[in-house]
Amino acid sequence: MTQVCTTCPYCGVGCGVIATPTGPDSALVKGDPAHPANFGRLCSKGAALGETLSLEGRLLTPRIAGRAAGWDEALGLVAQRFAATIAEHGPDSVGFYVSGQLLTEDYYVANKLMKGWIGSANIDTNSRLCMASSVAGHKRAFGTDTVPGTYEDLEEADLVVLVGSNLAWCHPVLMQRLLAARAARGTKIITIDPRRTNSAEAADLHLALAPGSDVTLFNSLLREIGARGAQDAAWLAAHVSGAEEAFAAARYATPEETARATGLTAAEIAAFHEMWIGTPRVVTVYSQGVNQATDGTDKVNAILNCHLATGRIGKPGASPFSVTGQPNAMGGREVGGLANMLACHLDIENERHRALVRGFWDSPRLPERAGLKAVDLFDACATGRIKALWVMCTNPAVSMPRADHVAEAIRTCEFVVVSDMMADTDTTRLADVLLPATGWGEKDGTVTNSERRISRQRAFLPAPGEARADWRIICDVAARMGFGAGFDYSGPAEIFREYAALSGLAAREGKDFDLGGLTGLSDARYDALAPQHWPVPAAGPAGGRFFAEGGFFTPDGRGRMLPLSPRTSPNAVSADYPLLLNTGRVRDHWHTMTRTAKSARLSRHLAEPFVEVHPADAAAAGLAPAALARIESPHGEMVARVRITDRTPAGVLFAPMHWTGEWSSKGRVDAVVAAETDPVSGQPELKRTAVRLRALAPVWFGFAVTRHAPAPRGGYWARARTENGWRLELAGESTPPDWEGYARRLLGIPAEAVAVSYLDAGLGQARIAFLAPGGGIAGAFYAAPSPVAVARDFVSGALEAEDGSPGDILAGRPGAGRTDPGPTVCACFNVGVNTITEAIRARGLLTVEAVGEALQAGTNCGSCKPELRALIAAAGRDRMAAE
Repeated sequence: MTQVCTTCPYCGVGCGVIATPTGPDSALVKGDPAHPANFGRLCSKGAALGETLSLEGRLLTPRIAGRAAGWDEALGLVAQRFAATIAEHGPDSVGFYVSGQLLTEDYYVANKLMKGWIGSANIDTNSRLCMASSVAGHKRAFGTDTVPGTYEDLEEADLVVLVGSNLAWCHPVLMQRLLAARAARGTKIITIDPRRTNSAEAADLHLALAPGSDVTLFNSLLREIGARGAQDAAWLAAHVSGAEEAFAAARYATPEETARATGLTAAEIAAFHEMWIGTPRVVTVYSQGVNQATDGTDKVNAILNCHLATGRIGKPGASPFSVTGQPNAMGGREVGGLANMLACHLDIENERHRALVRGFWDSPRLPERAGLKAVDLFDACATGRIKALWVMCTNPAVSMPRADHVAEAIRTCEFVVVSDMMADTDTTRLADVLLPATGWGEKDGTVTNSERRISRQRAFLPAPGEARADWRIICDVAARMGFGAGFDYSGPAEIFREYAALSGLAAREGKDFDLGGLTGLSDARYDALAPQHWPVPAAGPAGGRFFAEGGFFTPDGRGRMLPLSPRTSPNAVSADYPLLLNTGRVRDHWHTMTRTAKSARLSRHLAEPFVEVHPADAAAAGLAPAALARIESPHGEMVARVRITDRTPAGVLFAPMHWTGEWSSKGRVDAVVAAETDPVSGQPELKRTAVRLRALAPVWFGFAVTRHAPAPRGGYWARARTENGWRLELAGESTPPDWEGYARRLLGIPAEAVAVSYLDAGLGQARIAFLAPGGGIAGAFYAAPSPVAVARDFVSGALEAEDGSPGDILAGRPGAGRTDPGPTVCACFNVGVNTITEAIRARGLLTVEAVGEALQAGTNCGSCKPELRALIAAAGRDRMAAE
């Protein structure tokens, strides 16, 4: 079997993967030990990639108004409608919304078509939702969107500060590199996050600051740097402007004011100052908790100010470090995929840059101003200003703030095209034309990870049905619009060569991004391209770090420190909406779950939408554990399972971003989220929305499993994969008159399946096991007036057994001699909580390492290690209580 080296399609770590095809839609996947991003490590999601390649649910042919169509008809219609709209209403009447999951070559031609030939800058990307504030902060401080450091800095630092980054769950492979460095050399870790995340559990110091107080915290650090004389005065004099003004602006951040604004104690603030200032080798890693705010750009610059003030930038083990959320968010920034940029980090407002790009492309036109950013783009669809929209490789009806508004805006737009792998998403259902695109394993091109490392994504599976590469679809539309001469590419290698050549010209204009040394890459060398950092100039050293010796990309070559003051968020609590909602990711799912939801083991850890609620807030709302709650804002609502925990502070809720209308009835958290944006970056504040919390009072709660495709309708439902079927969480506002008939229809159970049931109308309980005609359990259904207490993983596993006991199924727990592994803790090796707890008790396992040796749990990506430590600690408390 042929092994293919490629790159993981999930987060911005950019892990190398070795894929071995085992069929037209299947492959074995393992980490690539030679790839310098991960050295063979994979997280739970990456390890399960082989389970996500089935063609179930794939869009395999073009569709027009819901009917199958040929490519010629579909492409002709798209080209005709866009051309007619532009002719009648001008180039700014159309828009593209693209994605950090596109490959660089796809991104490049999309940007080229919109800006160079259509003549509008109305192309924006879902990276606007995750990294735009970092882009803006970098440009203000450095002159360009430059990440100064590399992953090696995590291993060479003596202190790593994680700000608004749950690295353990969102970038698990980087967390493992960091923890390995701590074991080897004693690296200290500080986590700055309102929640006590799994990353915080691993930290030496957790600063649970008040939401939105980051600028004051880092201004207090800058003030203390000045007070101690810890700034690098010579470095500042030689390389940085604005230091005096920045230090002056930070004077307000006294220990007393910082404690008031952040909610931290004086001792915590002093410890942070001492550790940061006293450790020359310090890396500050930041992510969405910093970026996704109305003052996100200021937060970025508050961090950069401290590194610039001390000269701790671009040096081994000393640098600020923005980690990205998508596999090619960096590539999209490089090609100009944002509405306010040109390709290769050139500036759209700069006349010289516009002339360079237009001349290089030999394009008929180029916009002179920035286009509509993501939130504004969909608002323009709602008002009719945008009359034709093309969405590529993303699901904005779920992921954009005010998601209900965005869905309605897409629905009312005169003409909507969606290119996607999947046939049925919240966004594809709103399209006039669907174009089937290839996905991971079928695509061929490049991506850039968080450390500026370019890697190849290589195809190892055939394109299914009539699916085409995104770059090919874009070029085919361009040709039909009369622009064929600019888009006559033979393949992604030719696109890459053109892009590299343009970057060489950009470098001559004083920009950081330079692939000029790859301009002459042959197709064979492109196919074999090894992972490498940029820059790759035509002459001179390649890769490495930036700014250790100055050399910023501003007009005078000096870095910029900025005077910063805290700003009040418009998303403030009120009497009607007294709580704040924070959103984010979970460990085993990614984005809107079109890929991860195909894997049964990735759904075992957290199988439905949930909301974390502090005990005080739960008591105030009358919520019990496992209840259902409605989270409401002025923009919309969601319903989620309640998890009562002190991991989130009082007054702040947390809910994950992943669930869609495909996987739950009311789990779209971004329907609730406000669309207030950072005035500099245009990035929306996804971490802070004023909401209220109400208990949902259904008449009944339910749980069910089935081998067949379920058909949930009405009430609350959430569905997830099992190995041989589906599991569902349910709740209803009225009791069905016939539980068996209801369950049979819900679960798709055939008439010949025999039902064995226990029904108690007085207690409001129903338990039904459906016996498959050929043996085994076809499905099971449970209902009760309170959340159903059954061993869910045992019942789900019964679908796989040929000899399932109806008695055990009705009981909802294993009988004598049978085991229930319990909810999954380690998704990499599918180890449940009951298995772990029993092993700790019976074998006397006292460390995470001992659990790993006994059960493998925690030995791959390691993101479950904090949960393992908690189970070990709980077992220890139980032993002490028993004694």
